[in-house]
This record gives sequence, C-alpha cells and structure tokens, in this order.
Amino acid sequence: MGRGEDVTTGPRTGLQELAEPGIPGVPPGTGGAGASGAGGSADRVTPDPADPDGPADADGPAARMFAADAASRGLGMTLQAVGEGTARVGMTVTGAMVNGHGNAHGGFLFTLADTAFACACNSYGPQAVGAAADIVFVAPAREGDVLTAHAVERTRFGRSGVYDVRITRDDQVVAEFRGHSRVIRAVEG
Repeated sequence: MGRGEDVTTGPRTGLQELAEPGIPGVPPGTGGAGASGAGGSADRVTPDPADPDGPADADGPAARMFAADAASRGLGMTLQAVGEGTARVGMTVTGAMVNGHGNAHGGFLFTLADTAFACACNSYGPQAVGAAADIVFVAPAREGDVLTAHAVERTRFGRSGVYDVRITRDDQVVAEFRGHSRVIRAVEG
C-alpha cells in the first residue's frame, strides 16, 4: 500500500496530497496559514459561520456539524478548511482559557484538537463519534496565542478510523493528539 492510501478507500484526495513528512495534510512552509490552491486542492474553506462576508461552503457534512457546534464556536473556534479525512480549525487563547500557571489550560487545547478531529472524521458524511483520544502537550500556549489544529486521517477500516491532530502556534508544535472514531449506525425514531 502506497503513501496516502488506506485499506478501505485507496488513494486519498484533498489536503492529504499536500503533505509534508512530519504531518500529512499540512503544506510545507505554511505554518498552517492557507492550504488552498497548491496542487489543485479542493479545500472547502469555512470561516466562522457568524462572518457573513467570508467565503463559506455550508453544504458539506463537517461544515454543517461545525455550524451546529455551539461549544466550539462559543470558544471562538473557526473551521478554516476541510477535505476528505482532513480539517483545520483555529482558536485564539483568551484570558478565560488561562490556568494558574499563566498557560492555556490543557482542556481547551484538547477541545481544539477534538473539534478538528470531529470535523475530519465527519467529512465523508456518515455520522462519526470519538471512541477514544489522547493528547501530548509539547509546549505551553499563552493568552493571545493564535493556535491551529490540523487533523489528518491515518486510516479507516470498517466503521473505525484513526486520526492525528497537531496543534501549532506559527511553526511551533504545541500539542499532538490521536483520536479513534466510530461511525454510528442510524438511529430509527
């Protein structure tokens, strides 16, 4: 199996084709700022839904899910890009997110990564939920820092998937997150 393939879907498209060695889905040298255009990527860019002047594609399943996510939007998160199995979400650390050490509370970093993970694993359409996740905090973030979480699908098999998310501030890694998804069966009501 070649790079950029998995057992269920074959070659992947979207942001994965712009991969750099450290984290597929993050264009080299961008530090997370803008992945559209290069390599013919078909990103669907969806800034904060409250911004009516920004370009938006509210037709995709991940964008619709994010638009209904009051928790993430309430923390000031924006869905910056989404492709098949990938997503990029941004957030600025506010004073209300800082712990007693003057650093961004780990729970807010986890929430940022989890939101990017949720958008990536829901980008295909069937409703998926998190089955498990863990995070490693690499460097502190502080009030005023603009963070970007890049989620990338590693593999999908059956109803399960594995996704890696890297949170960065400019080019510095702040945290690494791994999430395991599960597509849920339709609930009849």
